[in-house]
Amino acid sequence: MRLMASWQFLFVESRADRERDQMSQKQIALKAVTDAFAEVVGTDEAEKRAEAALKNSASPTEIIQSLRQGLDIVGRKYEAQEYFLSELIMAGVVAEKVIALLRPHFATSRTETLGRVVIGTAKGDIHDIGKKLVSTMLISAGFDMIDIGVDIPAEDFLEATRKNDPKIVALSCLLTSAMDEMRRVVETIHEAGLRGSVRVLVGGRPVSKQFADEIGADGYGANAVEAMKAAKDLLP
Repeated sequence: MRLMASWQFLFVESRADRERDQMSQKQIALKAVTDAFAEVVGTDEAEKRAEAALKNSASPTEIIQSLRQGLDIVGRKYEAQEYFLSELIMAGVVAEKVIALLRPHFATSRTETLGRVVIGTAKGDIHDIGKKLVSTMLISAGFDMIDIGVDIPAEDFLEATRKNDPKIVALSCLLTSAMDEMRRVVETIHEAGLRGSVRVLVGGRPVSKQFADEIGADGYGANAVEAMKAAKDLLP
């Protein structure tokens, strides 16, 4: 009996040791994902680290959280002028690749999201850098994104809103020439009687909080990080 008890004790202790080691390896792998984005190491290395985290029992949600922490560091370094716009853009591109890698795993691991967001660049502007960065940050925060592209007129924003029933419509622009179309989008959604069910979030280089208030937008993000915070604030 004593021998059997000893073996049972060793078995339980060995299993506990393995679980502790596995947990340690998972935390190390998740930290490596965060560092990959904080240091902007590139797509191949970031994907390799995400795959390593999956192999070490990290869930896609945990990896996204580590990704977001890394993007937060990049955002802070950009705001502190330690990183240039190129690093910010690269981090966003790499994040999109890693999220695409993880997306198939979400089908079995994530049961709910913060809500659906329709995002696009307003008519008159074909730039999508800011839109991609915001989309990446919102995905990492837990939103489902529907990207309808660039140079999108108000009528198409309205159609996408009716079709997808989002909680938020996000408008981006880099050029001042697209700002009037932003105003039209807000007006068009209002005239369609949908302003009670959807919130409008705007941002982009020429856009200000004052302009957002002037056109009747519900939220404003000066950058991708602030847009993510604003989107969360718009939730009921």
